[in-house]
Amino acid sequence: MEKKRVVFLSVVLMLGLVLGGQASAQSAKGPDKILIGSPASLTGMFAGFGQGQSWGAKAAVEDINKQGGVMVKEFGRKIPLDITFANTESNPQKAGALAEQMIVGQKVNFLVTGNEPPPMHSLAATMAQRYNVVHLAHAAVLEPWLAMRKNASPAWRNTWAFGFSIAAGAQPGDFRYKQPGFTILDTWLPTLDQIAGKTNRKVGVFSSNEPDGVAWYSLFPAALKGKGYFVSGIDQKLGLFPGETTDFSSIISKWKADNVEVLWGNCAAPLFGALWKQSRTLGFKPKAVFCGRAPANYIDVASWGGDLPLGIGLEIKWSPLFATRGIGDTTPQSLLERWTKDTGQPLNDNIGLGYYVIQVLADAIERAGTLDPDAVNKALSATDLMTINARVKFDSNQFNLIPLSFGQWQKVTTPAKWALKLVSTKHAFVKTEAQFIFPIPPY
Repeated sequence: MEKKRVVFLSVVLMLGLVLGGQASAQSAKGPDKILIGSPASLTGMFAGFGQGQSWGAKAAVEDINKQGGVMVKEFGRKIPLDITFANTESNPQKAGALAEQMIVGQKVNFLVTGNEPPPMHSLAATMAQRYNVVHLAHAAVLEPWLAMRKNASPAWRNTWAFGFSIAAGAQPGDFRYKQPGFTILDTWLPTLDQIAGKTNRKVGVFSSNEPDGVAWYSLFPAALKGKGYFVSGIDQKLGLFPGETTDFSSIISKWKADNVEVLWGNCAAPLFGALWKQSRTLGFKPKAVFCGRAPANYIDVASWGGDLPLGIGLEIKWSPLFATRGIGDTTPQSLLERWTKDTGQPLNDNIGLGYYVIQVLADAIERAGTLDPDAVNKALSATDLMTINARVKFDSNQFNLIPLSFGQWQKVTTPAKWALKLVSTKHAFVKTEAQFIFPIPPY
């Protein structure tokens, strides 16, 4: 009996050594894939953003995997990327729950969230910190993002953000410091100044009453007044409205009474669509419209119907006209061609934004030489990389400011009928492609 017991224990010990050796070999080999989880607004009011960025991120993963994957020194080989998307339905709460599910359930190595308003990223950033996972977020707008980051508990040390500034701009010592074309203010205002002499310089400012819109409204009326423009109803905060607003008639009536000729604002696409339709119905006909967020994506402006998209202007965050390069032989133009072939849609600048975030992540992993989050965070802090969306370098707030140009929705002869044309820029690596339409018909 004792002999049998000894034999049994010897077999167990040998089996343990074999399995342990296999586990050790597997550990030395590393994972078969580097897993990336991406909660994205594939439906809902931010679907245009989520669909574009997720396609762009997937395209970058495909390009990297064509080269064998990302070289990870710790394992002595290239490892392919595998990205999974989950639909947040444009709901910030769901974005956080999905991020946690991807980290805990799917065991993703990294989180990526695309170009959507700052609140869409906050809970994902909290989950990334809770579980010590590196998170890259295209958080859109600097000022509301920093306000949220300042009050975050625990602090978002694992989240690296990309986006543009309303007015603050880059920090001293940054290569973008005091350079034009990195804030909404120095991208929109020069365009407005070009036509100001043909207007009465009276502006109506509008935005939705949430973090992105509030930051917008708190900065722009004063900036416009400082440039010599009259801003209608600023003392009453005219044009700052709740997200559930459906009747804009009182705001429009005040703009008409003040003879406003320029609109300037920021809100979600359904809100602006309703505001703009009611403006036309009530006979309010401004000569120029500058609007952030709402007209950013083709699927949104096309949904307004008729000629409502004509002449609506906004910032352009990425363009196939950029003289930059992606991974392998991918260029901005070839990326657009792939998008159009896959979707049948015209330009969605989020494809470039989704693409270059993956470029940045892959570069950081390769320089870290490991998948360890602390090492990858350290590599991200030292990032200085030319991407398909120009040069990327994070500041002390772990934020990378992106270049902006100005575009306008114009009619084209393609089946899509509308295209966002780049009409103004301050950057040498991009060129304009059309003239600014002024005034907006029916003038």
